[in-house]
Amino acid sequence: MSRIYKILSRAEWDAARAAGSFQGSAVDLADGYIHFSTAAQAQATAAKWFKGQDGLVVLEVEADDLPDLKWEPARGGDLFPHLYRPLDTSLVRAVRVAPLGEDGAPRVEVEA
Repeated sequence: MSRIYKILSRAEWDAARAAGSFQGSAVDLADGYIHFSTAAQAQATAAKWFKGQDGLVVLEVEADDLPDLKWEPARGGDLFPHLYRPLDTSLVRAVRVAPLGEDGAPRVEVEA
């Protein structure tokens, strides 16, 4: 099994849960896909894109549950998982809080 992770605000997650699907954050909607990270990429993603943002959560999803997931090169040529459709919230395996660390970046604790 290969877990992937999505960082988003608690409010976005609450709205997605109520709707039954996550359409994507503003950057996802602008890019046309939902951005995910692997366990190895998640902390760097949090530091680069979410520094100073409080009230974040991290969704844990099994990549094998998304057969249409695409792995595409992004930051530094690394392959990142991208989903080109809404995420059914029933596929979320866990939701973790991502509190801000002393450096202002959210602390993302995921299974490596």
